[in-house]
Amino acid sequence: MLLASATLVAWLLAAERAGQSSQSDSRLRIFLDCSGGACYEDFLREEVTLGQYVRDRTDADVHVLMTRAQTGAGGHEYTLAFIGLGSYATTARTLKVTTEASDSEDRIRRQLASALTLGLLSYLAPTDLPPGLAISATVDGANAASSATSGDPWRRWLFNLNAFANLESEESTSQRNWGLSGGADRITPQWKVTFGVNVSENRDEFDLDDGSRLAVVRENRAFNWLTVRSLGDHWSAGATGRVRSSTFDNTRLAINLSPAIEWNFFPYAMYTRRQFRVQYAIGGSRFRYYEETLYGRVEETRARQELSATFEQREPWGTLEGRVEASNYFPGLSTHRLEVDGEVDVRVTRGLSVSIEASASRIRDQLALPRRDASSEEVLLRLRQLQSDFEARFEIGIQYRFGSRFAAIVNPRFGQ
Repeated sequence: MLLASATLVAWLLAAERAGQSSQSDSRLRIFLDCSGGACYEDFLREEVTLGQYVRDRTDADVHVLMTRAQTGAGGHEYTLAFIGLGSYATTARTLKVTTEASDSEDRIRRQLASALTLGLLSYLAPTDLPPGLAISATVDGANAASSATSGDPWRRWLFNLNAFANLESEESTSQRNWGLSGGADRITPQWKVTFGVNVSENRDEFDLDDGSRLAVVRENRAFNWLTVRSLGDHWSAGATGRVRSSTFDNTRLAINLSPAIEWNFFPYAMYTRRQFRVQYAIGGSRFRYYEETLYGRVEETRARQELSATFEQREPWGTLEGRVEASNYFPGLSTHRLEVDGEVDVRVTRGLSVSIEASASRIRDQLALPRRDASSEEVLLRLRQLQSDFEARFEIGIQYRFGSRFAAIVNPRFGQ
């Protein structure tokens, strides 16, 4: 078994190396490596198109290592280290971007994009750029997608496997958790296909005063998939599916399939700046329960529809995000759910910013609730879902910074 596994791994690595070596694309290959904080990878890949981005350092001509450290003024200092590889091994440089605490997300992203562009031009131009030079660079990306896949034995499929285990123990209690997850994704401009599987188990044991030992187990199993097809600059169509089991939800088996269609008021190409998506899905679900439910069912089949609207905007003044989702099970509208959530982060004036987060839900669709009352152990140990008509959350934050603006020095002593 061990020999077979080693042979399989060796074959996969050899196939990937062969595919990479046969790739004929002559564009600059860039490996963007973020460390220690957000670097807005999607935005940078969209805005800075001076080469082709790769997912592994060994496939790159230049390794861009981006790190972040907090400054004394509450902002951040981003360091972009450009490390040449292969035929570019003798070319290296470092650029720094310092942001203020009051800077909006959009301003930070655009400063990083400018620095990334400037650094990459060193690998395209034979001489250094003079200070203060304004640069406008464009590339022809018409054949980027096709050239990126030429010679790729994986055909843009990306796989991941994860596992974890945890053990905590005291004299009278112990806790054991483990989980496995995996996924497969294929993303192209026309198609988006994802698969995911997750298995987990939590086991808690307690020594009671009467000398007995109480053991409780929570198990979860889930398989999800999504397929989306582009229908132009504003339309998309697809389908989602899910198979799951959960002792917490009293669900022995739930199978769901929902075709969906989506309209974006803005072109999808503007996703890094703004989106306003409206999506409608309708499908069916098959349920089998561990216990008889509040509605007297041990199994049932229901049709379900869902309508949602999502708005996202990033501007120099701040960010705005909001989502509304309404769904119901047929027949009728008695079993329904309405969810609203939003987030606003606004730079009011220099040094002053306000952030607000809020969400609320009206819940009338808990089909799997057991008919019997929950025991004290189930309530205290959160072993089962409890009946609830609503959920609500509200957060507000106000920040004002003043004083010297010349505090952009990073001092790593004694930590950050």
